[in-house]
Amino acid sequence: MAQNKGAIVRYRAIDRCLRAKHGRYGIEELQRACADALYDAFSERFSVSRRQIYLDLNHMESNAGYRADIEHYRDGKKVYYRYADPNFSIEKSPITDDELEQLRETILMLNRFKGMPHFEWMEELLSKLEDTFHLKGCMDSVIGFEQNLDLKGLENITPLFEAIVNKQVLNIRYKSFKANKPITCEVHPYFLKQYNNRWFLFGFNAGFGQITNFALDRIEEVSPMFAEYIEKPSSLNFEEYFDDIVGVTFPQGRKIEHVVMRVAPDRYPYIKNKPLHPSQHNYDKEMRISIDVIPNNELITLLLSFGSQLEVLEPQSVRDMMKEHARTMNRFYK
Repeated sequence: MAQNKGAIVRYRAIDRCLRAKHGRYGIEELQRACADALYDAFSERFSVSRRQIYLDLNHMESNAGYRADIEHYRDGKKVYYRYADPNFSIEKSPITDDELEQLRETILMLNRFKGMPHFEWMEELLSKLEDTFHLKGCMDSVIGFEQNLDLKGLENITPLFEAIVNKQVLNIRYKSFKANKPITCEVHPYFLKQYNNRWFLFGFNAGFGQITNFALDRIEEVSPMFAEYIEKPSSLNFEEYFDDIVGVTFPQGRKIEHVVMRVAPDRYPYIKNKPLHPSQHNYDKEMRISIDVIPNNELITLLLSFGSQLEVLEPQSVRDMMKEHARTMNRFYK
C-alpha cells in the first residue's frame, strides 16, 4: 500500500465519520472505519493504531492539512469527535499547503517540457494551473535538466510515438553521417530512447531483416505505409535491451568483453560514485575498475573523455582501439 494513498483513504474515512449526523465516533470507531476503508480500497486488512488516528486528526486540523475545526467532547469517560460546522467536509476544502507545495514542484518539473513539439498542450495546462492556484511569480527555475530544444528531429517525436502506440508501419527516409545519399526504409517502430541528449528510434527494418536504430536528427521524412505491422518479439524487453552496452549501438558479431581499466587516484572516486555501466566493479587498492559490455563507439568515446586519467588494461582489442585514437590525436598536437 502506498503511504500517501493510505493516508488519503484514512482522511476520507474520518471525514465521513465526523460529518455523520447520526452516530458518535471515538478513537475505536475511527480505527474501525479506517480499517474498513483501507480494506475496501486495497482488498487487504491493515491495522490502524490509536496513535495513527491521533496523528491523522492533528493533520486534518493543521494548516498543512485541511484546517478542519474538530470538536472533542466527552460523554462519561469517553471522548468523541465531530466537526464544529456540520456542513464542513475535506472534500469541500481548498487545496492544502502540502498539496500546493507538491503542485508547485510538479509545475517546475513539467516546465522542462515547454517548447518541445509534442508537448504544445503543456503551455495551456501550466498557465491554467498557475492562474487557478495563484502560482505566478513563483516559477523561477531551481533545477536544470539537460535538454536541447533546438535539436534537429524533435518534430518527429510525436508522429513516431503515435506510430508505436498505434502499430503503424512507417516509410522513413534516412541519411546517416557516413552516407552520400539518403535511403528509404520500411520500419516497424517499437521504442524511442534518449541518449547523450539525442533521440533514437528502434524498430524492425524490413530491408535489413533486423532491429535497427535511427537517430532522429538524421531522419529526413516520415510517412505511414499500408503494410502489415510486425509485432515486437515477446522475448524483447527494452527495459533490458541496453543492459550489455553503453549507448545505443550494437556492433554486429561482437560479444560481451570484460574491460579492465586503471584510473588516476584523483579521478577514481568520481568514477566509483558515478559508474560507467551498471556492471562496474571497483577495486579500491589497485585504483582499478571493470565493466562487462559489448565494445562499441559510444564506449570508446566515453573512455576517451577521461583523457590521461584512465587507461584500458584489457582486453587487447579495446586497448588497441584506444591506442589508435591516441595515435591520431598525437598527430594533431605535434
